[in-house]
This record gives sequence, structure tokens and C-alpha cells, in this order.
Amino acid sequence: MPRSPGSAAPSTPAPTGDRILPLAAVLVLAVFAVYANTLSAPFVFDDIPAIEENLTIRDLGNLRAVFSPPADGSSATNRPLVNLTLALNHAAGGMNPFGYRLTNVALHALATLALFGLVRRTCLSPLLRLRFGSVAPSVAFGTALLWAVHPLQTETVICVIQRTEGLVGLFYLLACYGFVRAAEEPAPGEVQTGATARAGWMALTVASGLLGVASKEVIATVPVLLLLYDRTFVAGTFREAWRRRRRLHLTLAATWLPLAWLILSGGRRGGTVGFGLGMSVWEYALTQCEALVRYLGLSVWPHPLVLDYGGSLAGGLGEVWLQAVLLLALLGATAVALRCRPAAGFLGAWFFVILAPSSSFIPLTTQTMAEHRMYLPLAAIVVAVVGGLWLRLRRGAGAVVLALAVGLGALSMRRNADYHSALAIWTDTVAKQPLNPRARDNLSVQLSLAGRISEALFHGKVALAFVPTDPMAHLNFGNTCARAGLVEEAKTEYETALRLKPGYADAHYNLGNLFAGTGRMAEALAQFEAAVRFNPRHLGARVNLGNVLESMGRLGEAIGQFEAALRLAPDNPEAHYNFGNALLESGRLPEAAAHYGEALRLRPTYEKARTNLDRVRALLGRTGAAPGVP
Repeated sequence: MPRSPGSAAPSTPAPTGDRILPLAAVLVLAVFAVYANTLSAPFVFDDIPAIEENLTIRDLGNLRAVFSPPADGSSATNRPLVNLTLALNHAAGGMNPFGYRLTNVALHALATLALFGLVRRTCLSPLLRLRFGSVAPSVAFGTALLWAVHPLQTETVICVIQRTEGLVGLFYLLACYGFVRAAEEPAPGEVQTGATARAGWMALTVASGLLGVASKEVIATVPVLLLLYDRTFVAGTFREAWRRRRRLHLTLAATWLPLAWLILSGGRRGGTVGFGLGMSVWEYALTQCEALVRYLGLSVWPHPLVLDYGGSLAGGLGEVWLQAVLLLALLGATAVALRCRPAAGFLGAWFFVILAPSSSFIPLTTQTMAEHRMYLPLAAIVVAVVGGLWLRLRRGAGAVVLALAVGLGALSMRRNADYHSALAIWTDTVAKQPLNPRARDNLSVQLSLAGRISEALFHGKVALAFVPTDPMAHLNFGNTCARAGLVEEAKTEYETALRLKPGYADAHYNLGNLFAGTGRMAEALAQFEAAVRFNPRHLGARVNLGNVLESMGRLGEAIGQFEAALRLAPDNPEAHYNFGNALLESGRLPEAAAHYGEALRLRPTYEKARTNLDRVRALLGRTGAAPGVP
């Protein structure tokens, strides 16, 4: 039963760092050991629009752009802190995935340490210290270790843009840890220093909440869970929690205001989240019954793991009634436990409350299920398992936890291998979700890029059979047809995409490429102009429009397009190379040399740029290095 108001006793002092620091070091080493084989993996899936096509991360000096991620529904939309970290990665290493992935692994390691600290301090709380106080470091270590190496975390760590989940997870855990430290009663004789420290921990809690707001919307649940944590582990009742820490709880709730502003400014995440988007509340809620039960199953038996479940919906209550009954039973058990067994009830609340924004009734149209949503909720299940082991086995629990960690870590490393190429991960996804048209479409794209055209055509046709009104599927199939030399078929697919989505800049762009490749320059010009008109930030359209204008002798206009392209992406070697060509044709040789040199600096293997640079050097009569070349 909950304790009465005012019954909380001063917390037992935490164990010294003599044991804590080695355990923390082991946790960090475990994270890097498990994910070391992911650092060379390419960008995949949502990484492409959020990183490769995100021009706002290309210039770290333009902070206004960096803090204004594109409102196009990509995973960076509404999340300025995420966009800033991507811009920092880009400034350090361009488009090399290594630095981005290393950052993700480091964030996961930091979140693991935060969970370690949170669980250890909670084990020392008045409610739990009699059962777990003496083994608090061991329980916390086991929890953090299993959580860190669990295969269900692989998508969050490996898919770069899922650092949205990693960042908000870190700040969520730091907010909770800061709150626990702020709520601790000072030891006798430490009232003054305790007050100062408590103010610092409160500041960490609020700052973490605000940083979480800039990372992902799930942070909205922090004020709710911390009030429940206060009632469960510290104050004993909601009334006492409110009396003691009303100001802190109100300040945390105030973080909903900037979060609401970000959500509204992002246009419902580019029209992918919210009501009235072609997906009913009832359909989505039924689908989440299946999703939540699947997440629970994968927490216990992490197979099969799937990168993309697509946007499919449950056909009706008859399909998911068993899952619905199970979830209602678990929700009921959580409500009862919050009254009778508060610690167990809090774990149930942790699971359901954190998942509520994405897995209840507010439709997320692009993905109705996603394993990365279990990043934080998984902690509740792991705590229950590790805590149960220590209660039943005591000394033997450590060996069981280590054995589980080795097994889970090995499974994670094996799963990591599926991400070593985009072709491999989409082959794996289609094998596990053969009815997912988006997976088929992406596999078709990768097979096409690999030169396996007949297979690409097959999977592209299957995707279109599932979603004949999807403009992107027609666009991608058109690209495959173009690579196969099926020009008329490609033209038909691009035109179909435009009919389904008027103003589709990518379709205009690809149709322009098709016309340019067959010498129909006037038609190519019209398509590139349309692409730029509908999307002025379309880098490829700007560059190719410049190329067509140059081929027509309209050098002044071509130079204007290349200048616009470089304002969008000053580190794009193709734009520098093509700008150099236009400058060379205009007789502006020193400037042409500078842009060829910059193209070579950005891409040292760019042989066409090297050839043209040598040509300019000869024309200038130079024997030394040209501007911009080392």
C-alpha cells in the first residue's frame, strides 16, 4: 500500500565510487563491443531524406537553417537538436556515415549509464531499500547491461536518424535521474550544501526536459511519470508529492508549451501525424493492440526483428481481439498494482505511458509499428526480469544475468550484420514482411542500383500491385525502367507519378534527366524548371538546369543556377565541377580552377575535375598548384 504523507525517510547514502566506476566502464565497453561492427554501415531507409537530402545540415555556420529542419515529415522535422547533431557530424566528416554512427553508439552508451544511475538510486529509495539496498549496484548493472545489448535496441542505434530516440532516451533518463537526486533528503549536518546540490539537480531535470523537447515528442510524458515516481518512491502520495515539489512539477509541465509550438510549426510532422490523414482513430488503435503485444514478445524473444513493418492496419476487431484482451488485462493489472504494489505498478505505467504518444490512437501514417519505439519502454521489462532474478536467486542472479547478456549481445551483433548494406537489410525485410509494398519498393531500388535489373523490375511490379496509387513507387519503378533502357516505360511511370501527385519535384527532375539523356533539351529544360519551381531547394534540379542552360549557350543563366546550388550545398562536388565548366566556357579561368580544386578537395578521386583542372592550368600557363588544390 502507498505510504502515508511524510513517511519518507532520508535515503541511504549511495555506495562509494570504488565499485561504481568499474561497473560503469564495463557498461560502456559492452556497448562499443556490441556495436563496433556497425560503424561502416551505410545510410538506410529514413536516413536518406533526413541526412543525405537534408540541406539544412550542410552549413554549420548557418544556425538559422540548422535549427529549422525541413517540415517534410522526415525524422528531423520538429527536432532542432537532432538536426544540430547531424550538422555537427556533417561538419566533422561530410557524408561519411562513420561519424554519425559513432555518435549514435556514444549516445546509447551515455543513456546506459543514465539508466544505471537511475535504477541504482531507485533501489536505495525508502520503498525498495530493504529488498534491494544491499545489491543496488548489481541490480542496476544487470538492468543497464541487458538493456544496452538487447537486440530490440539495434534499430535505434544503427539507423542514424533514430538518434531521435537515442537523444530523447538520454534526456528522459537524465531528467529522471536529476529528479531522484533533487528529491533526496540531505543527511544531518548537510542541509546547506544539500540545498545547493538539490537546486543543481533540479536544474538538470528541467534542462533535460527542454533538450528532450527539441529531440522527440515522447518527452511529453516525463512530467506525468515523474509525478508518479514521486508519489511511488519518494513522497508516498500524490498530495505529499505536490506539497513538497509543486514548483518543480509545474516547471516540468511547462515544457509542454515549447513542445506544442514545435509540433504546430512542423505542420503535424509534414502531414504524417494526426487526424484527418486517411487513417481512422479506430483502425490505428486496433493496429496498436497487435503492435504492443508484438513489442512485448520481442522483448522476451527478439526474433524476427524487422526494419520496416509498413503502414498496414488491422482489418477489424476480429483480427486482434485476443491482443486487445491481453492489453486490457495488463492495463488493469497496472492500475491495481499502482495501488497495491506501487513499484510493480510504476513499471507497468513506464511501459504504457511512454508508448502512449505513438502507440495509442493518434495515427502515425507512415509507420504503424516500429521497433525503435521500444527504446525506453524496454527498460521496464528488463528491470522486472533482473529484479525478479535477484529476489529469487540472490547470489546466483549475477551469473544468470551475465549469461543472458552474452546471449543477447551475440544476437545483436548478428542482427547488426543485416545492416552492412542497404541491399542486405531490404532483402531481410522483404523475407520477413513479403506483403510490405514499401519494403518491396526499396528492395527494387537497391537491386536496380546493384545492376540486378530483372529482379528490380519484378519487385517494383509487386510493389505497384500493392499500391498502384503511390507516386513514389511509380517514380522508383520509372528509375529502374530508365536504367534498363526502357525509355518510354520510364516516361510513362514519371508521368503517372505526376498525375497522382501534381507538383512532384522529383518526378519532374527525373523526367528532365530522361529527356536530357535522349537529347531532348528543350523538354528537359521545362522539366528542370518545373522541379525548381515546385522545390527551390532541389539541388539536383538546380545543377542539371544549369547544365542544360550551359548546353544551350545561356551561360549567364547557367552560372546563376550553379551559384544557387552552391548556396544550398556549398560542399557538393558535382555543383563545383559543373560551375567550373560554365566558368571555363565563359573564359573565367582562375575562378574555374578554384571550383575544380574545391571539387577535388571534397572528392579526391574526382577524375573529371582533375582533368579539367589540368586543362585550365595549361591554359593559364601554370605549373604550380591551382587555387583550392593542396
